Amino acid sequence: MMPDLISSSIRRGILGLGQTGLSVARFWRDQGLPFIAMDTRAELQSDLGLRRELAGVETHFGELDEGLMDQLDLLIASPGIAMDSEVIKRAQSQGVDVRGDIDLFVAEATVPVIGITGSNGKSTVTTYVGQLLTSCGLKVAVGGNIGVPALDLLDCDVDVYVLELSSFQLERAGNLDLAVAAVLNLSPDHLDRHRTMPLYHLAKHRIFAGAQHVVANYRDSLTQPIGKGDVPWTVWRDNEPDIDQIGLRDSDGATWICHGFEPLCPVSAIPVVGKHNVENALAALSIGRAMGLEFGPLIDGLTALEGLPHRCELIAIERGISFVNDSKGTNVAASVAALAGLADGQNIVLIAGGNGKGQSFEALAKAAVIYAKHVVLIGLAADEIEGAIGGTVPVSRVCSMKEAVDAAISVASAGDTVLLSPGCASFDMFRDYVDRGETFKAAVVEAEASL
Repeated sequence: MMPDLISSSIRRGILGLGQTGLSVARFWRDQGLPFIAMDTRAELQSDLGLRRELAGVETHFGELDEGLMDQLDLLIASPGIAMDSEVIKRAQSQGVDVRGDIDLFVAEATVPVIGITGSNGKSTVTTYVGQLLTSCGLKVAVGGNIGVPALDLLDCDVDVYVLELSSFQLERAGNLDLAVAAVLNLSPDHLDRHRTMPLYHLAKHRIFAGAQHVVANYRDSLTQPIGKGDVPWTVWRDNEPDIDQIGLRDSDGATWICHGFEPLCPVSAIPVVGKHNVENALAALSIGRAMGLEFGPLIDGLTALEGLPHRCELIAIERGISFVNDSKGTNVAASVAALAGLADGQNIVLIAGGNGKGQSFEALAKAAVIYAKHVVLIGLAADEIEGAIGGTVPVSRVCSMKEAVDAAISVASAGDTVLLSPGCASFDMFRDYVDRGETFKAAVVEAEASL
């Protein structure tokens, strides 16, 4: 517990009234605790829905009143506000304790909490873990950075919470004391926010503070906390596992998920698309095992997995051409994983591009040489991606998603996969990755009529 966060005498504030900030407001209101709510967006002042949500709460919109901020003891800052922003640094210099919603959540939770982070796959793995634990007969609540904000889960009658945690949430977190903490993988992402890989790495590793059990990716040393100490580990890998590890073994022409030398189930029994989703399944199985659950019901859950929209989602097969929506592939590593996971030789027509977030596209270019027969580019990063490719793969440039789908179809043949995996954020052309994925699906449906 964190008495400094739950004491009734401290002065509280919320900065940022998006989904997370409003969940904090609801939580404190239900606790009968006074607080002030602030947002730099002056236009929210006229939002009638927001005014109803915050009825009776002291609110401030537009330019921040620094004097008001300085009077606070505790400030819950939206994940969208960087910890090195001037407003946060000033608050901290005045002795304000700046935290995130996850600190409030873990202080209140009375059952085990599983935390999952990583550069790629964390939404998928979080969902898979929820499904596996449910197959074991547990009442599970899933949320955090995916779906329902963590604090809105607290009213649920559950046995365990499973939270996806972003680097933005973790960089402001204290000692979370998670029952299981997992870092799936680490690759360059959000460097426009964290600036360097070491700082990004540091933010992600805050998930391990106080953890009772660690789950790590054997093949990615950056997922493993420095100094094992006395905390038990569970390790998974995408090749042959050692004793007490979870991994893959080939036997009689089939690939099996194994615990050490013990075969658990053939990979072909798992209803997921792509090699990288097999890795996600391995990670989820490892987390379930770290919770002390038996392999039998965990494997039952594994063979009944349901994927997520916009994450290597097979949306159509027409004339032998597969159309896959991986709009959630918002960084280079995610797109590289999708290419490697879905390719059968050099048979991918890749649709990529968007807001590059300061990334290098060299890894994407190298993967395209191996797996792609053609690349269709959209968005702000098109010049950078084409420059990285450097003529090694044919490239088309278009201005809309419909044009991208039409261009991809024009060069695709039976046995090929048209893959939307942008490797970039969506905000240059779309509201978010969901809007981008839905636009892609609509364009495919429209194109189907003429195929």
